[in-house]
Amino acid sequence: MKLIIRTLAVGFALLLPQMASASTWLIDPDHSNIGFSVKHLMISNVKGNFIKFDGTVDLNDRDITKSTVAVNIDPSSINTNIQKRDDHLRSADFFDVAKYPEMKFSSRRWVHGARGGLKVTGDLTIHGVTREVVLDVKPFSKESKDPWGNIRRSTSATAKINRKDFGLVWNKSLETGGVLVGDQVDISLEVEMIKSASR
Repeated sequence: MKLIIRTLAVGFALLLPQMASASTWLIDPDHSNIGFSVKHLMISNVKGNFIKFDGTVDLNDRDITKSTVAVNIDPSSINTNIQKRDDHLRSADFFDVAKYPEMKFSSRRWVHGARGGLKVTGDLTIHGVTREVVLDVKPFSKESKDPWGNIRRSTSATAKINRKDFGLVWNKSLETGGVLVGDQVDISLEVEMIKSASR
């Protein structure tokens, strides 16, 4: 009996550092941004973002590669500052938000990248289609306490996708050659997180 108790005590002691290093963080949409940029008329970039989203990051500072992230995005909240264009992007020509009311990203693999950054590979679902995407993630900031006692951290990330891979194929040809909307979409993320009180 004493041997069993001693074994359990040792096992629990070994587990404590790992438990202490794991923490859950909630993405703060008020201080975060999910942005994108796409070519227009082959000559300029149109930028926009999604206003409504939420997500959770489970960080393991002892072994960052064991961390996870999951994000849900409301595509109807797309904003390019032009109402007519936003309505078109919500239509069946593009996101078809009535049929596909959610976009999401769920990580599957974290690996160390250059200069202390990370390569986070996960499944991105847009327009009902799921494809693997790799995020280039900057190192996470140190913890900081805001005036209301919340513990916060932040990071930023980028990625590139081809919209046609997700079934977003609408376009128009130009008389001068080329197309109205580019295929490559540059994604840029600014993420601020609040530490969950439950961990």
